[in-house]
Amino acid sequence: MFSQTGRYYDKIYDFKDYQAEAQHLNDIINENLRSGGERLLDVACGTGLHIEYLKKKFSVEGLDLSPELLEIARQRNPDILFHCADMMDFDLGCRFDVVTCLFSSIGYVKTLDSLVRAIGCMTNQLVPGGILLIEPWFTPNAWHAGTVHAVLIDEPELKIARVSTSMLKDRISYFDLHYLIGTPEGTEHYIEHHELGLFEIEEFRAALEGQNLEVTYDDEGLMGRGLWIGLWPK
Repeated sequence: MFSQTGRYYDKIYDFKDYQAEAQHLNDIINENLRSGGERLLDVACGTGLHIEYLKKKFSVEGLDLSPELLEIARQRNPDILFHCADMMDFDLGCRFDVVTCLFSSIGYVKTLDSLVRAIGCMTNQLVPGGILLIEPWFTPNAWHAGTVHAVLIDEPELKIARVSTSMLKDRISYFDLHYLIGTPEGTEHYIEHHELGLFEIEEFRAALEGQNLEVTYDDEGLMGRGLWIGLWPK
């Protein structure tokens, strides 16, 4: 998906304050963690910007399905172990005190059955007393189909215009990201197709509670999209 645009990922999402989000996560973990350990797995870690800050306190590993984003993550964090795997089907053969899945990446599972599978995989990586933190995608009522969005990057030797229209089919939100990228070498056009499932709050809660997690929902979360907190019994 990111074979052509991965190198621009951090430019596009420059609005995110990863350091502040990592500190917020630290606060939540300190308040809720019962295992007493410091091992953390970041699922769908992208380019490793959360890990850059989380590794200051935790012994961190990262997991993502995109080789292009993982390559950037490894360059940014050469001291960290990264895994290329699907969040719906992985077992690293070890356990963690904290498992995170942030920036709404969970939406890419698309269906409720796949959501249950992904949460099951992540829960299976927890030690007793561990904590699972998932930042959800939009609920069905919060997704507004037919809206147009644009991101513009204007630097001396890099111009990016990313334009998309939000669409809806059944319970799947989808959009084509059109990138127009200009560099001194020329201007190129790429298209990325994205599909993310829309889950009701109670559906998400049921998927977490189905793994015997003690569940809390923070409706604000890290960036206004909410945050699910699941505690694995000690």
